[in-house]
Amino acid sequence: MNLIIDEIKKGNRQVFKNFFNKNYEDLVIYANGYLFDKQSSEDVVQEVFIYIWEKPDKINITSSLQAYVYRMVRNRCLNFLKSLKITGNFDILEFNISLITEHVFDSASEDDKEIVYHQILKIVDSLPDKMQQIVRLKFLHDYKYKDIAAELDISVNTVKTQLKRAKIKITDSLTCILILLELYQ
Repeated sequence: MNLIIDEIKKGNRQVFKNFFNKNYEDLVIYANGYLFDKQSSEDVVQEVFIYIWEKPDKINITSSLQAYVYRMVRNRCLNFLKSLKITGNFDILEFNISLITEHVFDSASEDDKEIVYHQILKIVDSLPDKMQQIVRLKFLHDYKYKDIAAELDISVNTVKTQLKRAKIKITDSLTCILILLELYQ
């Protein structure tokens, strides 16, 4: 694999193109496991390949080029997530703790907690509008059931039902996210 980097250092476009074509799709899938956004995942992977092409002399491979590139993609994904402007606050993580066993959440790294937090926000954003409003009022603004019902002009039972459905959807999505996080550790 280091032969590939040696050829890229010499400016061999064909070797670079072959390396790109062989790895691009798998790296986008890998990045999407962190970002859950195909466009951002493609951007991150493209940035990695641009870096490899423009600065091959700065690449110091201690294992394999494949492992090095995957590490670069992972690190850029984590940096991308850190750069996102956080809306709301980490109160929603308290909701998250009730959805995930405390053992799994407590053993997660800070980076993984941040990934989970951002994914919860994306999941909430993907909920139907009314359900989204209810979840935000309950867990970001700490409204009581009766206050949510009054605010949205719905019954308390509707609030409870919508929160229960939201919890199921979020739990299902988080299970997938946690499995992916475990796989890429």
